[in-house]
Amino acid sequence: MLDFVVVIPARYESTRLPGKPLIDLEGKSLILRTYEQCMKAVDSSLIYVATDNELIKSHCESFKIKVIMTSANCLTGTDRVAEFAKHIIAKTYINVQGDEPLINPEDITKVIDFAKRFPEKIINGYTRITSNEEYINRSIPKLVFRPDGRLLYISRSPIPGNKNNEFKKSWRQICVYAFPQKSLQHFASLNSKTILENDEDIEILRFLELGYEVRVIELSSNSIAVDTPEDANRVKEFLKNQCK
Repeated sequence: MLDFVVVIPARYESTRLPGKPLIDLEGKSLILRTYEQCMKAVDSSLIYVATDNELIKSHCESFKIKVIMTSANCLTGTDRVAEFAKHIIAKTYINVQGDEPLINPEDITKVIDFAKRFPEKIINGYTRITSNEEYINRSIPKLVFRPDGRLLYISRSPIPGNKNNEFKKSWRQICVYAFPQKSLQHFASLNSKTILENDEDIEILRFLELGYEVRVIELSSNSIAVDTPEDANRVKEFLKNQCK
């Protein structure tokens, strides 16, 4: 059994950005850029893409990326990782979302090391929000946690709030996770979203609603998750400036 494996779930049918994993970002697809960042953290033999789409599968195979096909009815990326786990057995599954083309490799290593310290815990990354624009953005999941790093809640609404209704401090989710095998199996056994998970459209809430403890770890702030065409343009602009 492997100690850990890195899984990149990739779904073609995206409501806000159809065909998202294959969109071009300055000469490379989104999924390829995400994979290449993962390769800077771990050996390629430990990295897989989990998808339900033949176009994504063919694209990955053309770059010698290992791919596991999953069903089209996975409710979330985490459910897709759980289905992947039936094919590749590991103690811990490091989930790097396929829409994180700028993910910092050091953050992936940091999550892996943290998972070794807390092998039975679900782990999720976060970073500090620095602007009111991010704070009120409903596309960005915000989280609050205990002083010891245990997640209390995560929401698309501006949290934590205050009586003056102004931005003071907040933190946003970075979509790098660590899932122990048993917790992942329990997560997927429901075959439906939990109430808060469905309302917020944030899958990590299913673990909280099932009674699991989620540990959070601070990561770097330079990642840009691609959920919309505007996000893709931000990534392109970043990449252009990097090449200057």
